[in-house]
Amino acid sequence: MNQPDIATTVDIAIANAARLLYNAETITDLALMERLERLADSWVSIAEFLHERDKA
Repeated sequence: MNQPDIATTVDIAIANAARLLYNAETITDLALMERLERLADSWVSIAEFLHERDKA
């Protein structure tokens, strides 16, 4: 089975985080904004994990 290029996967995770943060800034519902920010944090954590794993 072919594994995706790790750099591409990290870029996708960062793009997802950026999209979520952009959307969080455009809404006025504070609770939803906080949930979107937590989701973005999760995507950044995934990107960091993949990057560190690739370096190992």
